[in-house]
Amino acid sequence: MTLALIGVNHKTAPIAVREKVAIRRDDLADVLRALAGRPGVTECMIVSTCNRVEILAAVEGPEVSLGAFLAESTGVDARELAEHLFEYHDKEAVNHLFRMAASLDSMVVGEPQILGQVKEAFAAAREAGTVAGQLGHLLQCAFAAAKKARSETGIGANSVSIASVAVEMARKIFGSLEGRTVFLVGAGKMTVLAARHLLQQGAGKILVCNRTRERAERIAEEFDGKVVPFEQLYETASEADIVISSTGAQEAIFRKEHGQAFLHKRRNRPMFFIDIAVPRDVDPKMNDLDGIFVYDIDDLQQVAASHMEQRSRQAVDAESLIAAEVERFHQRQRTVNVAPAIVALQKRAEEIRQGEMARMHGKLASLSAEQLAAVEALTRGLVNKFLHPPMQALKQAAREADEVRLVAVCEEWHVPAGQALEDAAASLSSNEKSAEGKNNVGGREAQG
Repeated sequence: MTLALIGVNHKTAPIAVREKVAIRRDDLADVLRALAGRPGVTECMIVSTCNRVEILAAVEGPEVSLGAFLAESTGVDARELAEHLFEYHDKEAVNHLFRMAASLDSMVVGEPQILGQVKEAFAAAREAGTVAGQLGHLLQCAFAAAKKARSETGIGANSVSIASVAVEMARKIFGSLEGRTVFLVGAGKMTVLAARHLLQQGAGKILVCNRTRERAERIAEEFDGKVVPFEQLYETASEADIVISSTGAQEAIFRKEHGQAFLHKRRNRPMFFIDIAVPRDVDPKMNDLDGIFVYDIDDLQQVAASHMEQRSRQAVDAESLIAAEVERFHQRQRTVNVAPAIVALQKRAEEIRQGEMARMHGKLASLSAEQLAAVEALTRGLVNKFLHPPMQALKQAAREADEVRLVAVCEEWHVPAGQALEDAAASLSSNEKSAEGKNNVGGREAQG
């Protein structure tokens, strides 16, 4: 069984590509079931956020093409997607997953949202029935490692979310947010976070618009804002100095002609659009208008970069911790994988013991039942003591992925190594590829 992880993220693909492969929450269950129905796929889950679309799957072999599925299911040209696609297998896939959950692969290192997003993706896969024991155990270990990184390294201290970065950019545009009218379009988590940061910076009036009015009312009540019916979106937007948009629309809801109308009503007073939706809510052509400033999710990376130096030490410590957790996970897995060989060893030893007892049956016939039980206990105890060194050697060889030693122990005791050998060989192969830098994503991300 092979663990495979493919996808695109903010390092490998611009937003113009990411928005094409983004999978809506309403479609996620159907896409998951379609993937699970592909030959060779035994378990799968999909993480789809504004910064990444990644597929994690347990597959029967490397010939299973998850990239082809992503292209087919989203209608993107496979050759275009291949230019931005990264792919990991086995140990490197585990490493990437652990780093992602710990926010070490995020646009803003230390941001807390990604862990929740991965948990939501896992929950969606469980609800769709596409994950079981293998991915379930892996994800629980990833969550524990991420929690440990945040609690023991301080990587989450003073972390800057995408929402707070957006607010900082607004402050740079206007100088001060005091008294500014803010229009929240969409009622997602990012929008709520942005609202909190805006109020902390002194923003005044807050307008909230969402297709589901009930959700908009809850947010407006929390921030003492005003609900705007979705049908009044365009006639109301001109009142706002700052528009933060994060809807699930598949096409831009703010276009150039809307911007022209807004400026006319505002008498050319500047207007700032922060588009944190994928696909984008604001047509990039809006930037052509004097007085309108549009920033999308990729533009936020520039501001986020200024905060990275403050977190560099925590990030280094967190990277070391996650690397140790990844290795610990694989050691546990290798020990589990050698279990069949240990069982075979015990079975082989018991067969020898019983054979010897049968051979000596005539000489033992005169023993009482109590004496015979003592002989049984004695021989079992001796076998267990003799088995202890080779069983420990098997476990140690598995933990260290020492294929040569594993084979030697198994051959010495005439037991099949079975899956233990295959997994050790796969682990060694994965380590060698990692050392040689053959993984195509590692090279691309290093450049990013």
